[in-house]
Amino acid sequence: MATATQISLETYLTTSYEPDVDYVDGMLEDRNVGEYDHNVVQQAIQIWFYLHGKEWRIRSIQEQRTRVASTRVRIPDVCVFSRDVPIEQVFTRPQLIAIEVLSPEDRHSRIEARMSNFRSFGVPNLWVVDPETRSGWDLSDGNWVRKERLEVASSPIYLSLPELFAKIDEDNAD
Repeated sequence: MATATQISLETYLTTSYEPDVDYVDGMLEDRNVGEYDHNVVQQAIQIWFYLHGKEWRIRSIQEQRTRVASTRVRIPDVCVFSRDVPIEQVFTRPQLIAIEVLSPEDRHSRIEARMSNFRSFGVPNLWVVDPETRSGWDLSDGNWVRKERLEVASSPIYLSLPELFAKIDEDNAD
């Protein structure tokens, strides 16, 4: 939830928050993070793309501040960007994929607002993954399309949820 005090974008960008927060029109907005299932899935997704990085000419990172508008900074759980895009401390260029991992507290309207900001910013691939139901949705065109395999059109880039969750189960079995 947003705090009552407004702050400047400059203050937000030069301040560390633990956990980090979104900046929306002068207000700080909490992100739902911190639960084990959320964190494990987020980490597994980031590693999935990291392991394919050179092959697919991409980079992946968790919780990267992204300036989606002049008064908004959103932090996707995982983002994937082309190796051709310069590395920035705060992204000012659209990444290739923005991925949100649901927490039990997440509401449809909240996720929809976040994804709408990424869509307006120009991120072409918007994906949501639910650790509880082990499902995924592609929101790239504004609709919630349920998929087991999330793909970037006209490229080899994909995320297979059955493979991802099988690997998580294998790692948790030890």
